[in-house]
Amino acid sequence: MAIESGELAPPVQGTANEPFHVPTEAPENAPERSRRVRWGYAAGSLVTGTVNTLPGLLLLPYLTDTLGVGAALAGLIVLLPKVWSAVLNPLAGRLTDRTTGRWGARRPYVLFGGLAVAFFLAVTFAGFAGGSAGVWLTAGGFLLTATAFGFFQVPYAAIPADITHRTEDRIRLVGGRVAVIGLAALVAGAVGPAVVEAAGGGIAGHRWAGLFGAGVVLVGALAAFLGTARARSRQVLSSEPSLRRQLAVARANGPFRVLFACAVVQTLATGCFLAGAPYFARHVIGDPTATGVAVAAYVAPNLLAVGLWSKLVARLGSRAGYTIANLLFLAGCLTLLAAPALPVALALLLWGVAGAGHAGQLLCAYAMLPEYIARDTARTGRQQAGVFSGVFATGEVLGLALGSFAYGVVLQLFGYVSSDTGHAAAQSAGAELGVLLGVTVLPALATAVLLFLHLRRPSVSSPAGQVDRLA
Repeated sequence: MAIESGELAPPVQGTANEPFHVPTEAPENAPERSRRVRWGYAAGSLVTGTVNTLPGLLLLPYLTDTLGVGAALAGLIVLLPKVWSAVLNPLAGRLTDRTTGRWGARRPYVLFGGLAVAFFLAVTFAGFAGGSAGVWLTAGGFLLTATAFGFFQVPYAAIPADITHRTEDRIRLVGGRVAVIGLAALVAGAVGPAVVEAAGGGIAGHRWAGLFGAGVVLVGALAAFLGTARARSRQVLSSEPSLRRQLAVARANGPFRVLFACAVVQTLATGCFLAGAPYFARHVIGDPTATGVAVAAYVAPNLLAVGLWSKLVARLGSRAGYTIANLLFLAGCLTLLAAPALPVALALLLWGVAGAGHAGQLLCAYAMLPEYIARDTARTGRQQAGVFSGVFATGEVLGLALGSFAYGVVLQLFGYVSSDTGHAAAQSAGAELGVLLGVTVLPALATAVLLFLHLRRPSVSSPAGQVDRLA
């Protein structure tokens, strides 16, 4: 049965794991297929990529090597705002599911949430005070950044399920999103550390890096809001009457439940890589200026290889594609153990191998999320895209925060020495070993768990009763 604009097919009965029909047709001139909508939506990932990369890359070393905070405590400062965000995200999702207005259910949050993220990200690295006051200012700024980001990211992730009717259109939207995440992470990861160094390091350098990140976020939020203005959202449907009931629906959906667990573990590994990049560049390969190159090598495949991953997933299905991506990421992590004995260029190339696997992980996960949302909507007749995307975003922010926290704990256990001079202190051989293990063995172990979860994930049937290539 075809979907006309603004309408959904009647719900089909069944459980979360049973076959049901998902409409796949849309008018040929559907606005969601327009170039403006696709690129407008993709531009929102400038916010996602910057917020996930810049604090993930700079905040932990800013705390340990500029503000003199112990590594474990610094990891806790990074973790707690993300835990708060994890609690907040489902609430934000439910709020957007119940919002109506001339701007739609999601776009007001994308705009104002993005503007708030830009402001508080600048505050996080402002360095207006020293000593303990400076630590409190940084921690408070990051808490407010995480709060604002939840109100941006949750509705942003739900937009494809609202404005698309066909699987192909979702893949097209998600592909653009993944590519721009790579672009944003590439820019933030390469330019952010360079700005810090160019401004003299320490508090002044990080202040300028924060302002740079805020500018990128501002552009992304405005572009996403304006670019999706012509996209017609589906009819607003009734949702479960309480957040508790909505979370129960998400918990009862077996494939989504496993996808959530995969998101946590996958982003934990990424959090280790981002947090460890400055330490790796300085203490493993002995070149602090290589931080941006290492991050660029890791995130560039998001931009460069998304087309290849899209074709692979279309041919083999996301289940096989996700397995291949995880194995490639695992290989990059383990071979990176040899970095101290390798030429710098080859060590950085291994970051690119892990990054190529990471690009495939993102594409598969982001393609499955709106598909699961659409299937749940078709089955139940209820609009719960915000809750599903909110729970998924919770998994992502928790994983990134846990990655930074776990890396900080590893540094502490191996005797890393903090500094309040704005420059890293000399480290023992044991501390340098901890730096290396945190970006190799730790994410490799997380990926092994991820593979176990993924391969045990229940299948979802397609409208024709066949195994869906996206599930």
